Amino acid sequence: MSDINPNEVNDETNVLAEDSARARPQGPHTLAPTDRGEPVLKTDNLIGGYLPGVNILNGCTIEAYPGELIGIIGPNGAGKSTVLKAIFGQIKIRGGKVILKGEDITGLKANKLVTKGVGMVPQNNNVFPSLTIEENLEMGLFQKPSIFAERFDFVTTLFPELGKRRKQRAGSLSGGERQMVAMGRALMMEPSVLLLDEPSAGLSPVRQDETFMRVHQINRAGVSVIMVEQNARRCLQICDRAYVLDQGRDAYTGTGRELMKDPKVIELYLGTLAADQGH
Repeated sequence: MSDINPNEVNDETNVLAEDSARARPQGPHTLAPTDRGEPVLKTDNLIGGYLPGVNILNGCTIEAYPGELIGIIGPNGAGKSTVLKAIFGQIKIRGGKVILKGEDITGLKANKLVTKGVGMVPQNNNVFPSLTIEENLEMGLFQKPSIFAERFDFVTTLFPELGKRRKQRAGSLSGGERQMVAMGRALMMEPSVLLLDEPSAGLSPVRQDETFMRVHQINRAGVSVIMVEQNARRCLQICDRAYVLDQGRDAYTGTGRELMKDPKVIELYLGTLAADQGH
């Protein structure tokens, strides 16, 4: 299904960071505070969890500015996916706020958030396997079906494979192809912010790189992206800024390049990345 040449994937993903720096406005670490405006989305000191009295998030603050690609990395159990679920109204927030373009959206349900411009692609069960690719994309617009043709054209311009195989059932697709359908569906409502929960999980190295290229394409098209990712090295290569979460708090933040070179981040959180830095 993919038009991407696997032999070119690694070379292209290795230059995504440089391409991003040229093509997009720089993140708040490279702009004066008066220049960067307000965040398109911010979590302000979030506290919450899945069970009464048990908090996974313990004061998590994350900001995404217009046009940014934000990465969230950290050890297992740090609260990475929980942050996205809190933003998307899927867990109980006991403290703090979620702010979208200056509006308090804390605790709003997913259907309301989608209409306000927040899209999400969960890690698992993110397509309707019995439906075709086209029908999956239609499901992304169930609240606004009148603009299907316009948004279908946009999504298939980003991902031509979806247009070519529009009548194929999603259940027959590979994991990487399903991920592309899920991203396409989330883009149908023209979100200003897209939340991605471990988009490369379970994929082969080549398919992981294809997925990161697609994330980059989405971001280049003007969508701010907040991506939780287990592949820390690739995440830091392509993101504008990143947050390292630990025990539900943002322990470190900086540009992707800064965090890749930070000795403490390498030692404490990135594992084998320390060896890669020596090459």
